[in-house]
This record gives sequence, C-alpha cells and structure tokens, in this order.
Amino acid sequence: MNKLSVELNRYFFKEERANRIKLEDILSIAGERIFGFLFVILSIPSALPIPAPGYSIPFGIAMFFLAFQLIIGRKKPWLPGKIMQASLELETVQGVVKKASPWLERIEAIARPRLAYICTSFPGRVVIGSAIALMSVSMMIPIPGTNTLPAIGIFVTGFGLQEDDGAISLGGLFICLMGLILSSSILIAAIWGGASILDWIKTLLK
Repeated sequence: MNKLSVELNRYFFKEERANRIKLEDILSIAGERIFGFLFVILSIPSALPIPAPGYSIPFGIAMFFLAFQLIIGRKKPWLPGKIMQASLELETVQGVVKKASPWLERIEAIARPRLAYICTSFPGRVVIGSAIALMSVSMMIPIPGTNTLPAIGIFVTGFGLQEDDGAISLGGLFICLMGLILSSSILIAAIWGGASILDWIKTLLK
C-alpha cells in the first residue's frame, strides 16, 4: 500500500468521482490495515486545524463502535449499513484532504514498522481500543475543548496502528492521556464550577 497521503490524493483528485462520497467508497483505499485507516480518516476533521464543524459527534460514535470491536479481537471491522452509506459532498472531502495532506506527510516521514507487537498483539490492541473508545466518548460531548485533543490522540494512535508503528501509537496513547485529563477537567468545571485546565492555560498565555 502506498503512503496514505498519496492514496487519498490519487483517489480524490486524480480519479473521477461522483458528487457525493460514501464511507464504503473510501474503504477501497484501506487495504488490510482497515482499523487504523478508519481511525485516521474519521478523526482528521476534528484533529486538524481545519473548518469541519458537525463531524465530531457522528464520527465519534463510529469510532467508539470500531474501538469496541478492536477490544473484543475482531480482525475486520463491521459498521451498520446506515453509517457505510452516509455520504459527504466531494468538494467538502477534497477540502479536508487538501488541508490534511501536509500533516499526513509529516507523520509519514517518520513512520516505519517498529515495536509492532503494540499494534498487532491482542493486549496491545485492547489498550489501543480502550484509549480510542474513551477519546471517542470525549468527542461526543457537546462542550468546547473536549474534542480536538482527543481527536489528535485517535489520529496519531490510529496512524501507528495502520503502519504497525508501535512508537507512534505510544505517542498517540500519551496524547490520549492528556486528552482524558483535559476533558475531565473541563467536565468537572462545567458541572461543579471552577476553572478548568484549559482556562488555566489561557490565563497563563495572556
């Protein structure tokens, strides 16, 4: 399989496509490493600094569903037909891919198979699936600040999973931990009052 950035640019810019793109159409790019591919694709709109409102909740639900399957040991993911048939405007998807490509190329430059057991062993996939499930729940919370960092964690972890690069997945798991701390802080502040970690950081930056 070619690098993901190359495959996405080929698929969306160099080949003719219908005006609307379904998720099941995009899966033709995935090859064998479909779990990691799906986590990367579904987290991109929320993880990167691009305008993509409205994706965090539906994509968070889909990633939670996929993470659960990773935890129970499924080799191939299954998604309900309604999700597989969900479609987006080709122009919208092309805009996301165009802005995401430089970020993908940066991480692709350092990716290589290493510490593969983290991505391929059952215990490793349980840990990865559990972290992604927690971050997916955070993405579904309709409170500002609870989706970007978790989505970045999913994006990096999923990319490592796709490339059998345990080092990158470990980095993603660390980001997931930071996302859990931040989201928990924001939730506690929203429910019981007080300043969250995000508020504290904003105060320091002023």
